[in-house]
Amino acid sequence: MKVEKILFPTDFSQGSFHAASYAVDLARHYNARLYMLHVIYDFTRAYDAHIPHVSADELYKEMYGWAQKEIESCCAEEIRGLVNVQKVVLKGVPYEEIIKFAGQEKIDMIVMGTYGRVGLERFIFGSTAERVVRKAPCPVMTVRVPEHREK
Repeated sequence: MKVEKILFPTDFSQGSFHAASYAVDLARHYNARLYMLHVIYDFTRAYDAHIPHVSADELYKEMYGWAQKEIESCCAEEIRGLVNVQKVVLKGVPYEEIIKFAGQEKIDMIVMGTYGRVGLERFIFGSTAERVVRKAPCPVMTVRVPEHREK
């Protein structure tokens, strides 16, 4: 198996941080380029409502600034020593942007966290990981938060 490019999408949650060690270990093992990706959710697409551009633009500007700081500090200890890491922040619907990025960059493997939500919580929030698994152009490794394994 040839793995040269690994994508690690993160929402900076506990699930993402847990999956980070898997993504980094695989990048080290295969000497692969690691892409760390955060997608700022484009809420204007979700609600199909008019939001004044000035306030939406300002909000996205602040969200982008926050996301840039988070992705720069994200997993700093885990990636120490990795020389081939690229950090990216995009705006859109997370699963769509993850899939599009994987295709454009010819990603060999995606490693991402999942909460293992069920019932109403899953209905309300959906599952980005599930959608990525179903539509990704490459293999996807999903990593559950440890306490979810016990349930």
